[in-house]
Amino acid sequence: MPLPAVLALLRALWHGDGNLLDLLPGNAYSFDVGDLGYSRRSTVMFNDPSLVNAILRDEFGIFPKSDLQVNALEPLIGDSIFVTDGDKWRRQRSMIDPAFSQLRVAVAYPSMVQSVAAFLTRLDTYAATEEAFSLDLEMSHLTADVICRTTFSVPLDGKISAEIFEDFTEFERSVAQVDIFRLIVKPAWATLEQPPEVLAACERIRHHLGTMVDSHLDPGAQFDDIASAVIAAKDEHTDKQFTREELIDQLGVFFLAGHETSASALTWVFFILAEQPSWMSRLREEIDRIVGDEEIALEHLREMSLVKAFFKETLRLYPPITFLPRVAMKATQVGPRKVRRGALVMISPWTLHRNPRYWDDPNVFRPERFLGSEGIPSEAYIPFGQGPHTCIGAGFAQIEALLIIASVVRRFDVQRSDNATVRPAARLTTRPAKQIFLKAATRRSR
Repeated sequence: MPLPAVLALLRALWHGDGNLLDLLPGNAYSFDVGDLGYSRRSTVMFNDPSLVNAILRDEFGIFPKSDLQVNALEPLIGDSIFVTDGDKWRRQRSMIDPAFSQLRVAVAYPSMVQSVAAFLTRLDTYAATEEAFSLDLEMSHLTADVICRTTFSVPLDGKISAEIFEDFTEFERSVAQVDIFRLIVKPAWATLEQPPEVLAACERIRHHLGTMVDSHLDPGAQFDDIASAVIAAKDEHTDKQFTREELIDQLGVFFLAGHETSASALTWVFFILAEQPSWMSRLREEIDRIVGDEEIALEHLREMSLVKAFFKETLRLYPPITFLPRVAMKATQVGPRKVRRGALVMISPWTLHRNPRYWDDPNVFRPERFLGSEGIPSEAYIPFGQGPHTCIGAGFAQIEALLIIASVVRRFDVQRSDNATVRPAARLTTRPAKQIFLKAATRRSR
């Protein structure tokens, strides 16, 4: 429920579950610049697309990634590309750019197909037994499997990979990305202690990543994957390679960014399909027409305009990254607003994508808006970020999602197993506050 800024802050404190959406006051969906409650450090949200663009492009290096985000992710991914800025970020980015070639769709597509085939086998079992399954966990497992296969050439059902998946789940559930009380009373850059279970999960993940890194460091090892490309990377100025610890940092980013955001988006895709079965029929009609009885090929996916529009509209209403937090390194002015040093600068795809100034019927799920009949305000649509830190894996993620949607829709129907209210929660990503459970049924003959 939309509330004034102070009441929204009190609501967030009352719920105490770290859901950042509780911080949003009612006018956050319409103002250009506004405050999120009142705090010692100042928290300012920018919704004007031109100001958002200026902050994210950060031409003068004033707005690095926020200390809250860095503190939350440091135990898992250390001083990696996901949390660094400036010269250090540029050095790391130039070193691992060759590894991004492994994210080329043509290279990764066979691994995606293998992962989807394993998932469809699990759905066959659920359909046969009529057993309800956790949509959240299945999407996490599926997208993590894709990343495991492309990063280390190992499927997720290997013992080490399965343990990594379980620990990632613990990390995402318990990490203290934002302590609301700290936000109010403590200054910028104050130390944020993570819960012991998060630190333990991070330690286990890094241990397993280290084991897989070591398998690739063996002199006799021959791989053609992301890990091998990152290992081979060299600094163009010093010719030095990443140390073992740095390799674990950087490869941890591929795991975190490569599967969690896709899992978030796909969870909302299948929730919507379960809630609106008419869309299941509409998508299936397009998939049948394009694919027929063939295996789904990359060329087929590129022709699926309605499936693409459905996915884009899901990303609009449920962007995987709800907030893009930055911190002001010095006092400055952005548009009409003076921003003091240490202020938390919040940019929210969630509110920008629902702003009635830029979108007709912003709270209505209407994929047709992406079919070309309406003008899409591209400057107000940033599901993969903007500027130099735009998600490098956006193309990979979109093809992965289209393949998964098309593969499931052509073979199964899905429905909710209960009528429980679904409430979005923004922590690391935009997820349901509680797990959604679905049932699958094998599609009847055409």
